[in-house]
Amino acid sequence: AESNQLIALPREAQELIMISPRILKTATCLTSRAFSMGPVCLQGKAPDMAEGNSDLLVTNVRNRLRQIVGASTNWKDHQHALAERASLSKHLANSQDELPVKTMKDSEIEVHLPLGTQPSLREKYLNYHNSVSQSDFRTQKIHFINQFLKIFLLSLYNPKRFGRILEDLDSLAVLICYSHTWNKELDRSPLSIVTALVDKIDMRKNIIYPDCDIKFTGHVTWVGKTSIEAKMHMTQFHDGAYSPVLDATFVMVARDPENKRAAFVNPLKLQGPEEEKIFQQGEINKKRRVELSTASLLKVAPTAEERTIVHSLFLNTLDPKTVSFRGRILPPNSVWMEDAKMKGLEICHPQERNIFNRIFGGFLMRKAYELGWANACAFAGCRPTLVAVDDIVFQKPVEIGSLLLLSSQVCYTEGEHIQVRVHTEVLDPLTRQHSTTNVFHFTFRVENTVPAVVPQSYGESMLYLDGKRHFNETMKGQ
Repeated sequence: AESNQLIALPREAQELIMISPRILKTATCLTSRAFSMGPVCLQGKAPDMAEGNSDLLVTNVRNRLRQIVGASTNWKDHQHALAERASLSKHLANSQDELPVKTMKDSEIEVHLPLGTQPSLREKYLNYHNSVSQSDFRTQKIHFINQFLKIFLLSLYNPKRFGRILEDLDSLAVLICYSHTWNKELDRSPLSIVTALVDKIDMRKNIIYPDCDIKFTGHVTWVGKTSIEAKMHMTQFHDGAYSPVLDATFVMVARDPENKRAAFVNPLKLQGPEEEKIFQQGEINKKRRVELSTASLLKVAPTAEERTIVHSLFLNTLDPKTVSFRGRILPPNSVWMEDAKMKGLEICHPQERNIFNRIFGGFLMRKAYELGWANACAFAGCRPTLVAVDDIVFQKPVEIGSLLLLSSQVCYTEGEHIQVRVHTEVLDPLTRQHSTTNVFHFTFRVENTVPAVVPQSYGESMLYLDGKRHFNETMKGQ
């Protein structure tokens, strides 16, 4: 019967279901729950995404950036391109007052990712994600259950798609800032705009559909003397309308053409109460970052309340039979922090370079997210969903050819949430010196309550408290 027709699953999916009956049980449960919500329409073609309008595609953002700075697409020509950029220093302003005032509208950008409207782009884009393309789920007449199972299985097979979204957001933030600082009288921008930090990425939706059009919008929201805050929104067309997927706030810094010293950026002119409110939020964000940095556990001791928490964790691990400080036992439904780690290594090849011939920040975010997601998945025993990305600081650029070491740690859990910290560092194989490049913070959520993570050493206790701080900060914005 047509109602019993099932979608043709790939061999890997069939094997997965055969090995893990729990997945079928979960899918059946979720399907039953979804029936009470009414029919679902997966039509994802947005009327405002005309096929053939390639200027607005996400896939062309990085090409546009290369044109702005005059970067070469050929790795062999990078030295020549850098030498040419050095001559642009004469166009730098000596003070911010020399630069024309810009408005928020000057930097407004709308970029499309037409996964629903342009199937050829979808296949290419999803394959680039190392994920299952839409053509892997073929059926002539798709019933509601088939549609739901397709979404469910895609969510299982597609944990890395969000990593590519991070890359797109990073490129888009740079383009927004170049739009704010663009001088029409010059063919190339003398500024080297790079990512300083990711202030916040808040997820508004758990599912990113593989066959529905996506729209990115954003503009500059705050400007200092040499730094710029850009806010972006991602929406996806589904069931006849756009719905929010995420909000992201990036902070960029401007450097000279050789990326050696700071450079001034155009001041921002506010137009109306709404823009004044947006700008004020940027000031609040800056103040909050300064306060968090000042109170960092790498600089100052924990608060009295935090010291009490650490001591309570210690007392809960003492063995009552030995009455000794050295006798430690693991409390019920808990995991030692030492056993909640995962590590990775990346050799940084030229194809992952940015327009300034260093490793692309979006690539670093993608790799850190993938490792953090895998760590949370292994810890919880099920596939987590991302809640937020918080406080990513780019401390040092990563050079091409570097050995990049990634270390992920589940540092705090509460209820159904998992707080993961990913630390990345560059190893110099000649001197054996390690240099920290980035620290990433991810908040994940799963369906069931997860075990508590328990520190043993003082250093692990500080990681625990730091994770708790980031988790609490994330929950404030939910």
